[in-house]
Amino acid sequence: LIFIASLLLGTTITISSHHWVMAWTGLEINTLAILPLISKSHHPRAVEAATKYFLTQAAASALVLFSSMTNAWQTGQWDITQLTHPASCLILTSAIAIKLGLVPFHFWFPEVLQGSPLTTGLLLSTIMKLPPIALLYMTSPSLNPTLLTTLAILSTALGGWMGLNQTQIRKILAFSSISHLGWMAIIIAYSPKLTLLNFYLYAMMTTTVFLTLNTTKTLKLSTLMTAWTKTPPLNAMLLLTLLSLAGLPPLTGFLPKWLIIQELTKQDMTPAATLISLLSLLSLFFYLRLAYCTTITLPPHTTNHMKQWRTGKPANISISILTTMSVMLLPLSPMIPTLI
Repeated sequence: LIFIASLLLGTTITISSHHWVMAWTGLEINTLAILPLISKSHHPRAVEAATKYFLTQAAASALVLFSSMTNAWQTGQWDITQLTHPASCLILTSAIAIKLGLVPFHFWFPEVLQGSPLTTGLLLSTIMKLPPIALLYMTSPSLNPTLLTTLAILSTALGGWMGLNQTQIRKILAFSSISHLGWMAIIIAYSPKLTLLNFYLYAMMTTTVFLTLNTTKTLKLSTLMTAWTKTPPLNAMLLLTLLSLAGLPPLTGFLPKWLIIQELTKQDMTPAATLISLLSLLSLFFYLRLAYCTTITLPPHTTNHMKQWRTGKPANISISILTTMSVMLLPLSPMIPTLI
């Protein structure tokens, strides 16, 4: 309870701060609060994941502090929105890329996610991404669009390619997170509110997937094949949620992609929009693989194959609400531009 309260406190401090040192303090509280949650099981993999997470986040926090100090040295401003010095912007972009796991700095994220339990993995993929994205949102007018577009296209490409060969579901979800972050990074300089919309919808769909996997206690593709007997309706809905994460049209996940492509073409960035759309087909492939293992295929029937018992308890009400929202929010899309 203390750690989760600290997590929420750190996130709130970062989001609501105007001063760079306060934002840095919030990031540090966040990092220190999630470490015990990662290494809770005392498994060597978990301890290794916590160590990797600590080292990368400490380096990123140091860079955040360095960029803000450089900016204050040059301009006399400690305000987050007044980040104007080019070198500071460059260092800050790389620091946030390390914090989020955008592509040249993505190596820690799949390893950490694989070493931590599903519920902690859920926190790492959603809440822990919010403070860095809030910092990007606040500094977005002064960031370098070319650098962000490059990072974004590389993230979408590598997130798709490296996820193709995985059998561990947590690693697949980590690479899916990297490619989604690419979509968020490409649009941050042009329409920051679209980045936030994309993040909220991504967090909702990822929460649904993680909670469903936590209900069926599934960690690998092979166990996913036999988990359908536990809660068949939930598994059928997991298929739709995965396709929604992939961004297929009648589902919620199509909404941010559609709006981002529209905004990019308005900004005369049609080549970038085409490229990032084609690269999202790579991640569609591994979502389809997950969906195939979940519902479409039956495991081979051998004599020693035991079907798993149904879990007696019904699915959590929060999973039901989240699943419905992850699948059916697309009709709200005419309302979104009026809100933005």
